[in-house]
Amino acid sequence: MNESRWLSIGGTLMLGLFVAYLDRTNLSVGLPQIARDTGFARARFAVTSSWVLTTFLIGYAAANVVGGVATRGFDPKHGVIACISIWAVATLAIGLASSVAVLVTCRLVLGVAEGIYWPQQSGFAQNWFAPHERTRANGLIQYYGQFLALALGFIALTPIYNAFGWRILFLATGATGLVVIVPLYSIALRPASQAPYRMQATRPYREPLSLRLLGGPAFGLLVFSYVTQGMLFWGITLWLPLVVRSLGFTGSGQGLATALPYLLAIMLAIPMAILSDRTGQRVLIAALGLLLPGVVLLLLPLVDAAYPKLVLITLALGFYASSYTPNIWTILQDSVAPSAVGPASGIMNGLGAGAGGTIAGFLVGLLRSSTGSYTVGFMVLGALVLLGGISLLLYGRVTRSRRPAGPALGVPVGRQS
Repeated sequence: MNESRWLSIGGTLMLGLFVAYLDRTNLSVGLPQIARDTGFARARFAVTSSWVLTTFLIGYAAANVVGGVATRGFDPKHGVIACISIWAVATLAIGLASSVAVLVTCRLVLGVAEGIYWPQQSGFAQNWFAPHERTRANGLIQYYGQFLALALGFIALTPIYNAFGWRILFLATGATGLVVIVPLYSIALRPASQAPYRMQATRPYREPLSLRLLGGPAFGLLVFSYVTQGMLFWGITLWLPLVVRSLGFTGSGQGLATALPYLLAIMLAIPMAILSDRTGQRVLIAALGLLLPGVVLLLLPLVDAAYPKLVLITLALGFYASSYTPNIWTILQDSVAPSAVGPASGIMNGLGAGAGGTIAGFLVGLLRSSTGSYTVGFMVLGALVLLGGISLLLYGRVTRSRRPAGPALGVPVGRQS
């Protein structure tokens, strides 16, 4: 059982998040044809596209908080199965949509379902893996599921879109969730009552959620850094297929060029994880994952050719994703009380990926409309993410001499002294 959980829990959740990210990003791939078929091409494209792309994140922001609080009283296995079923149906419905209103409504439902889903993953990581295993567990569950989907997804989804159109694209990704992932979760995932590192049954979330359980005021610095990374990630990811197209890439070349930042992130993930584990400098490495990409994005106006611009974007996103993302969830899980891991994950991801991503999606789209270029929007993201890196360095300084809030983390049931 001790080793099988890496496959049955970690591997299964990785596949689920892989499909979740396909359902998030398929709209970015199919957007040009969707705009023509539903009537918002040309003059209305920038504003309507911003709404269509970011409606998912609006629902995602609010639902992350709800989903996080729900982890305090419900078995995460039942929660994730219900969420996948809902968002898969919403994705299928988009494939049948004929108006912007239906499209926006389905994307909102998708965001709510995936927003409730996300914090449950931290519950699984906390319940099934010891503290010294959680960086690897979070990497397997969240990092590889997310970035494999972005790397391989853009390569696979772009040819499907080019060959069969956007409707088949949505029907295929939605059906994958219902036909493959829901049955897999039902069979492979186990209830929390069987988890070796769950909290003692004698203290089941009786203490009300408070700032103390979240780690004190320093939690705000952690959240702010995550808001800026959400702006960086979603501000680029939502628009990247169109950015690549604007640089002159088409067909299979467009899919590969769009995937490059995420392929680089996967290649750098293992050496960065080894460096993090050996040095224990998770906060510093995560902070550099914001500071260096911020500087790189500010260099974009210095290059005019397509390939150098793509290289800079690839370096910025790839280094950020391999340095910040694998570390931040372990930092969170080690700094809050066990009963607050789910709510803290929901708050941080809701405000960061949801609110930050929504703002960034509009920001890049509207600046593109007014300036004719995506460069200005990406530069603004670079400046903001520099502030996030500074915030994370301050967090490390404030918490360096403090112990984690609440009871000891990750102590298995039956092993308390």
